Amino acid sequence: MIARRNGRTFECVVVDLDTQRDFCDPQGAYPVANLPGLIPAIRRVIAWTKRNHAPVVSSLESHRLWELPSDGRSLLFCIDGTAGQRKLACTVFASRARVEMDNTLAVPIDLFGQYQQVIFRKRTDDLLANPKADRFLTQLPAQEFVVFGNGLESSVKALTLGLLAREKRVTIVFDACGYWDRSTAELALRQVSAKGAAVVSVSELLARKLDRRYRYPITIHDAEGNGGYANGRFRCNGSAIYGRPIPKPPGPNGTPQNGSDVDGNGS
Repeated sequence: MIARRNGRTFECVVVDLDTQRDFCDPQGAYPVANLPGLIPAIRRVIAWTKRNHAPVVSSLESHRLWELPSDGRSLLFCIDGTAGQRKLACTVFASRARVEMDNTLAVPIDLFGQYQQVIFRKRTDDLLANPKADRFLTQLPAQEFVVFGNGLESSVKALTLGLLAREKRVTIVFDACGYWDRSTAELALRQVSAKGAAVVSVSELLARKLDRRYRYPITIHDAEGNGGYANGRFRCNGSAIYGRPIPKPPGPNGTPQNGSDVDGNGS
């Protein structure tokens, strides 16, 4: 979990996929089928991540209002600027950076030297279809990626196969993953296991303790740009946005919509 300096790498990077209200709330637009047991499992994974000071890559499903088919029968969820797009509060870290999409590959590779959480949007099931996320994850010096979130048969499967194809080591926390169809989700687990992914339970993950013997001071800059040292840990304040923010869709009669940003903060 140490940023590469003098040949060192991160021991573990946690990947949090689409833990958003439209999927994780019974009143959301498209709640997963295993919701009752999912939220406590997600909280336990987040607690483990914080306890071990592991860096986190998060994805946000992000759709535009005009993508809704004209027939009105198809489902659209996680629309930009809506409450349903917001992340669960427990999955939003105090020290975070949001990398917006702007059709370029420009993304700071050393973001984990300043923030514990890096958030990317995605328009499809595959996080790696976002060129910035692809570059960041491909070049990230990590011994292991621990993946959880929504949904097991779609985004979790797509990212896992993509990381494996890039010769990364991947572990899926299966009971901290949401799904809409159990049989399809079970098939997805068998497929990624056959490709080399490890599959563990939340309890098995919690039994692990990351090796922190190599901690060293990391220079941190807070939101005001003031430098400091965190004694090898992430300092829990400050956030930043890289790239061009996506505007919220207009409300009725073309008026600005009072939604929320992707970090779960109202505006």
